[in-house]
Amino acid sequence: MIQKSATISQTYPRLTLFTDENFRGASRVLRGNLGIRTLDDVISGEDAESLRFFSTSDNATLVLFTRTRFRGNFRILRRNRNIADLDDLINGADVESLIATNQRLTVEQVRGIRNSGTLPSGYRTI
Repeated sequence: MIQKSATISQTYPRLTLFTDENFRGASRVLRGNLGIRTLDDVISGEDAESLRFFSTSDNATLVLFTRTRFRGNFRILRRNRNIADLDDLINGADVESLIATNQRLTVEQVRGIRNSGTLPSGYRTI
């Protein structure tokens, strides 16, 4: 009997980051539950200035932070989003780090991540 190994491919959520506003410039596509500690130098040495977030899950959550390493003020967005300009998005502050997930993160969970600076098990950190 031949045993087949199973592989899990996380296709969603799909996060596309762009180096310029309005979804222009170089881009980088990331998939799965992940956190990006800093949006500086994330695309071939350049900062991310706009993004597209897509998931087939109604629970999909995008969390944007005003400081690196999931710190500072945050905004929780649900479902698919296209954000043409990451500057001045959260009370006049730029987005510096983010979390993209298919899970529905609560405010309490996000506060826990902000306080600890670490993501839950099963998340990639970039």
